[in-house]
Amino acid sequence: MALQYSVTLRNNQLDQVESTTGTDAILQIRSGAPPADCAAADSGTLLCAITLPTDWMDAASSGSKAKSGTWSGTGDAGASTGTDAGHFRIKDSGGTTTHMQGTITVTGGGGDMTVDNVSIAESQTVVVSTFTLTAGNA
Repeated sequence: MALQYSVTLRNNQLDQVESTTGTDAILQIRSGAPPADCAAADSGTLLCAITLPTDWMDAASSGSKAKSGTWSGTGDAGASTGTDAGHFRIKDSGGTTTHMQGTITVTGGGGDMTVDNVSIAESQTVVVSTFTLTAGNA
């Protein structure tokens, strides 16, 4: 039989994501595939960096946790028209420790995070459409 967790335990696990990463976390949207794991060096071109709201995730409920507030920023100087976002990394407020990474696509594209437009140019407004975490066994 597979492990099963109570809803309370799943919610507490999810709420630790925000507690561990901290307030003022930094979302980096980058080109290409994500590195092998969170400990690996950054890869791809930095297309957009967004300082997330202080309370950047809703409280977990029923084994799920969604982004809170508006996540938006502008295309970085390294971004050029035609450079597509491929992955994201969420780092602590100092931008030194990566706590989470995943794929990024336009809405409906099946990525772990979705944005309004993956083709990011310098100074372009970038808006994260959806981001939800779901605990195992939920």
